Amino acid sequence: MKTIGLLGGMSWESTDLYYQQLNKSVQQKLGKLHSAKIVLISVDFAEIEILQRQGLWDDAALYLKEKAIQLEKAGAEGILLCTNTMHKVASAIESSVSVPFIHIADATAKEVLNQNIGKVGLLGTQFTMEQGFYKHRLEEQGINVLVPNQAHRQMVHNIIYDELCLGVIKEESRQKYIHIVEQLILEGAEGIILGCTEICMLIGDTQFSVPLFDTTSIHVQAAVDFALS
Repeated sequence: MKTIGLLGGMSWESTDLYYQQLNKSVQQKLGKLHSAKIVLISVDFAEIEILQRQGLWDDAALYLKEKAIQLEKAGAEGILLCTNTMHKVASAIESSVSVPFIHIADATAKEVLNQNIGKVGLLGTQFTMEQGFYKHRLEEQGINVLVPNQAHRQMVHNIIYDELCLGVIKEESRQKYIHIVEQLILEGAEGIILGCTEICMLIGDTQFSVPLFDTTSIHVQAAVDFALS
């Protein structure tokens, strides 16, 4: 079994899900007392959020590159960046290490295409929904991407940072997300990508007329397949 390197803390709420799901999946596949071999570096998300807000992506890339190098030195044989948004600097991280970098958007695109879906709605932070680093990665693989309107994008973003990253789950917010998802379905989305690793905490168990693609669990399964290959 290979050792998985987790670059987490963005937020720690979703990194906790990564740790739990990785271990549960390995145990399910191998049985008995088996668990995942993991090296974890968890950053202070407040420092990253300031860089995001100020648009200092090069500084964020340098910071996370250094953490990825630490993971490799600690024995990681493959690296997961436990956040969708910070995949904006994924290429910088990937180029800084010699071990495989498992990209969350690639893993998600593979799952979408496996279900013969060509058009998806994308929920995430405003960075993920509005900038090209994530959408273009999906579009390059033949997937058409819809995002909510500006007011809905702001609402989705605010709930992520003000509630989900703090572990706060509100029924009112869940209903808002359900309304936004249903609007995307009306616009032609054949599936919905939960493109922020915390969103599954809010609507991951909600039933819609189209499938949900929980990027956290998809990323985890890609890592487990890698570790056990």
